[in-house]
Parts: sequence; C-alpha cells; structure tokens
Amino acid sequence: MPTPKQRLPISTPGGGGGGGRRASSGSGVLPPVVVLVFLFVIAPSLFFVARNGGHVHVASDPKGRSGDQVARTMKNLKSILSKEVMDAVAASQEEAGALSLDFFRNHASPSWKTDDLVNEKSIDVDDKAKAENIAAEHDLPTNKSPKNDSGNHQIDAAVKIARRKLREERRAKRAMDLVSKDDEARVKLENAAIERSNSVDSAVLGKYSIWRKENENENSDSTVRLMRDQLIMARVYSSLAKSKNKSDLYQQLQTRIKESHRAVGEATTDADLHHSAHEKIRAMGQVLSKAREEVYDCRAITQRLRAMLQSADEQVRSLKKQSTFLSQLAAKTIPNSIHCLSMRLTIDYYLLPLEKRKFPRTENLENPNLYHYALFSDNVLAASVVVNSTIMNAKEPEKHVFHLVTDKLNFGAMNMWFLLNPPGKATIHVENVDEFKWLNASYCPVLRQLGSDAMRDYYFKAGRPTTLSAGSSNLKYRNPKYLSMLNHLRFYLPEVYPKLDKILFLDDDIVVQKDLTGLWDVDLNGNVNGAVETCGESFHRFDKYLNFSNPHIARNFDPNACGWAYGMNIFDLKEWKKKNITGIYHKWQSLNEDRVLWKLGTLPPGLLTFYKLTQPLDKSWHVLGLGYNPSIDRSEIDNAAVVHYNGNMKPWLELAMTKYRPYWTKYIKYDHPYIRGCNLSE
Repeated sequence: MPTPKQRLPISTPGGGGGGGRRASSGSGVLPPVVVLVFLFVIAPSLFFVARNGGHVHVASDPKGRSGDQVARTMKNLKSILSKEVMDAVAASQEEAGALSLDFFRNHASPSWKTDDLVNEKSIDVDDKAKAENIAAEHDLPTNKSPKNDSGNHQIDAAVKIARRKLREERRAKRAMDLVSKDDEARVKLENAAIERSNSVDSAVLGKYSIWRKENENENSDSTVRLMRDQLIMARVYSSLAKSKNKSDLYQQLQTRIKESHRAVGEATTDADLHHSAHEKIRAMGQVLSKAREEVYDCRAITQRLRAMLQSADEQVRSLKKQSTFLSQLAAKTIPNSIHCLSMRLTIDYYLLPLEKRKFPRTENLENPNLYHYALFSDNVLAASVVVNSTIMNAKEPEKHVFHLVTDKLNFGAMNMWFLLNPPGKATIHVENVDEFKWLNASYCPVLRQLGSDAMRDYYFKAGRPTTLSAGSSNLKYRNPKYLSMLNHLRFYLPEVYPKLDKILFLDDDIVVQKDLTGLWDVDLNGNVNGAVETCGESFHRFDKYLNFSNPHIARNFDPNACGWAYGMNIFDLKEWKKKNITGIYHKWQSLNEDRVLWKLGTLPPGLLTFYKLTQPLDKSWHVLGLGYNPSIDRSEIDNAAVVHYNGNMKPWLELAMTKYRPYWTKYIKYDHPYIRGCNLSE
C-alpha cells in the first residue's frame, strides 16, 4: 500500500468530533477551503503584522484600543499555527525590521521635504494609516499580483499629486518673494521722490502730485490725475511723431491735447472737471494706444521725460523765487482793512476833547511792585490781541501794567482804541517814539547809520531788482521794520522805564494763553535776559546769524552757542544797568556800520549783546514758528504760555496759515463797529 502524505496539524478550538479525530490521528485530507483561507487571508495578515512589528494602527479606533486587538490576534494565530511557522515569521521580521510612518518621516526623499509647509500635528489618524500603507506597499517586492499593481498605480498617482502641489506652493512662494522685493524697490523710489518734492514749497506745487502720501484716499481725484498723465504722455508721443514725420498722428495728438487741456483747466479735484471729461479720456486713450503702436521707443521716451522733468524743475524754482518775493512784499505791507481801522480811529481821537484823552490809574505806571509789560508796535489790531489775551488769562488783572510805544502815524489810533476798549482793571499807557528827545543820532548808532548816504543806498538803491525772481533776496533788506526805531527800542528799556526793576518784553505778533506772572519769580542767576532757546542739534546757533569769518566775531563768540528768541523776554533792568547792556549794544552796532558782522534785524545784535547773560527758560513758556512752520505739534501749542507768529505768515494777513489763525482771531471782537465798518472778518 502507498504511504499516506503528511498533512499540517490543525487544531480548531471547539471543533467537531470528526475533525478532532483526524487531527489527532494524523491521518485524513485537509479540506480545500481551509487551504484557500490560509493562503489568501491568514498568510497576508501574518506578513503585515510581522513587517510592522506588531504596530497595527486602526484608524477607526481613536482611543488606542488597537494594541489589545493585536494581542488577541497574535494569540489566536499562535493557537492555529505551529511553532515552526511562527519562528519563520519572527525571523522575517528581524531581517526586514519594523516599518511605520515614522520611518518615512525620518528617511524621506528630498521631494517629500515640505519645509514646514505641512504641519505634522495637523495630520489626523486616517492620514497616518494611509501613509503607513503607502510606505509598506512602496517597500514590497516587485513581483506583485495584478491587484497589487493597480493599487500601486493609485498610490503613485497620489504621490505625484502631492509632489505637484508642493512644487506649486514653492513656486508661488518664490513669486511672492520676487513681488515683495519689487515692492521694496518701488517704495525706495517713491520715498526718494517724496524727499525731493518736499524740498519744493507745497504752495508752488499745488495739490496735484502723484508721489504725495498724505492723500487720505488713494482714489480721490483720480480722474484729474489720469487726465494730467495722459497729457504728459500725449506731449511725449507728439514730439516723437513729429520727429518721425507721422503728420496725421501728430495732428490727432495735438487736437486731443487741446481738448483735454480745456477739459482739465485749473481743476484740482474731480468735482471741478467738466462733464465731458470722461469722453475726452476715452478719446485720448484711443489716440495714445495708436501712438504706442506706431512710434513707441523706450529710449526716446525716457530722454523726452527727463527733459520735461528738468524743465519743470527750472519752472518750479522760478515760481518759488517769485512766491518768496510776493510773500515778503505782502508781509511788509498793512492790509487795507487794518489801515482803514487806524485812519478812522485817528480821526476820532483828534476830535476828542483833551480831558477825554487820558487813561485812568496813571499812578501805577512807575510802581515796581506790579507786573509791567513793554509792547512796541504800529499795528493797532495786533496790539489789541496781545493786551486782550494777556488780561483774559491773567489771575489778577488789576496788577498788570501795559506800556505801549508806537510811531506818530499810529499814536492817535492806538490811544483811541484803548480808550474805547479799556483792558478791564489793568493799567495802560501809550507813548510816541518820536517824542523821545534823548533818542537821537548822536546817542544812537542806528539812527546815525540810517541817516548816512551809504545806508540809504544799501536799503533803497543797491541791487534794486528789475524782475520779481531777481528781487526775492533783496526785498527783505528794504523792509520798513529794519529801519524803524520801534524795532531797535528794545535795547533802550532802562532809558524808557527808569523807575522799573523788571519788565516783560512782548512782540506784537504773539498770543498769550496762560498767566505770565510766574516769569517774575524765575531766578535769572544774575543774568539780564530770560528767554527760550531756539537751537537744536545743528540749527539756530550763533553761526547761523553771525559772520564768523570776521575776526571780531571769531575771537569773542562760540559758533555753536545756542540762539534764543525775541518775542517774550523777561529783563532784569537793575542788572541791565550794572552791566551796561546798552553800551555793549552800541559797541557792536558801531562795528557793523558796513554790515560785515551781520546783515539785518535785531536778533543778531541781541545775541552779541546778551552773550553769556541769558538765562534759558522752559520751552513751554514760548512756542515759535506759527508764521512759517506748518508742522508744529498741536499739543505744544495748546500747552504753551505764549505762541509766536514769527515769520512772514502773520495772522492778520491773507497768507496766514489757516490752522493757526483761530488762536489769534478768538481775541478779536468782529462785531465791534470800527472793525465791522472796515470789513475785517475772520
């Protein structure tokens, strides 16, 4: 008889009697179904369990119970398979090692490195399971069944999609980097252009400037800007068309330029444009497109634009000179309304009886225990603002005494105004500078110099301009304030007020906002003048006002010494007399007869006269620049005791800066009959 074939011993828990008897006897035939199950179900499962080292992740079990299921599965398999089979599986596991998603993370190819584009923490449990399956399939031998090949094709497709996505993201990132670099370069160009445009007076440039950042709305007045840009390009293309004998195109461009120019006119906002502006824009756009196709030449356009820019710069400089000339001309004149006010007041004053021309409380004029102010002015309205603002902000108005000095032309008007509008309980007195008999040419060097032929030629004849642009730098020398003794009277305070110990000097272009009596308590430390310094890191120092090439100046003064401001100065008249301040002033004024030490004004001789005799005051006492600086911080103005409109843009002139004018106009009664009769308005 033939020997029966050896069969695998299989033990099935709870098996029937027949199956158990065959297994125990080692005889019988293994059913085909069991063999198929073993080959197609159990064997693949064993392989993957062995390959993963028992690390089977179950995506549907988020609480981590997969370890218990693996243990139970291994226990069941050990009960089914023999020891030799399990040993073979273990040996295969040791040779291949465990594979997991962590293995592919640590050994990824360069195309899978995402550079933090993908956050590992954002991968959920299902994604981890899919990644592990892909890694396992990728590491299998190449001899796979057709079913496995189709699965690999799907995995390869997914990998390609993921790689393509990463490449697109990297490409987008590089594009963003290039765009950002381009934006940085553009911003640098814009900033450079802004700095250049800031060097030109904004009043000359007007509202239209494509580089200005302070536009609240980038799209505001865009139509006006578009039309002006079209006009610029049309002029460029017309010159190119003419040079290339494109007569038809040249005529079309010239026609459109005239039409667009008429439509824009002097408009600075879209609301000012004619209703036909949009039609002109479309028509001009069509002609520009045609010109671009026919005569476009980048190099030629660049050269033409550069020439236009240079021409515009020259025109701006010329207009700036004319603007400076006209502003200086306006600054030295008196508006018609203020002249009208002065004339009417003068007439009415000389119609008054003599007994009604006197001010009350004249006994306070020489009382050194009161607060005394010196104000020298020929402007009635400006003087009234100084007095009114001081009294309205004073804690004890009855202790304040105002000493006004004017010229004979405005003496009647100044008296009449304060007789009609007395400053409450304060004391006021008006004097005429022409009645100071001691102020004569033999005593005062300025009067002696003003009477000389050389000085008259210097102020009225030398370098007389023939054009507006040529006279911008010479007109300031002929400003009447530099010739008036009212401007130089500040150097003779002890002579004017011999009975006083201290006096506060005020210019007529200031406004008082707080009580000033604290200035009389300031310790001047033996100095004569108390003033606010005006120097910064490198400006408003002595070398700005004085000629340090002259040996008299270079030997006696420090060019970096800090300048200070006239306009609100507390003077100790006792120390003044001790140190002979007026004599020092006379010395330097005599040395400057040929104007070799300084050119004009009273600040340079004041710096020389009070050198090392000036006590700096806190800057909040006196804020300057409201007559020329448009960018003073609002908080500085509000906190200042005195604000000063030094510069050409005086608050009573039409060229005054609008945002600063209310600080001055609030102290004027515009319903007053004299003011209303002379058409003075806010």
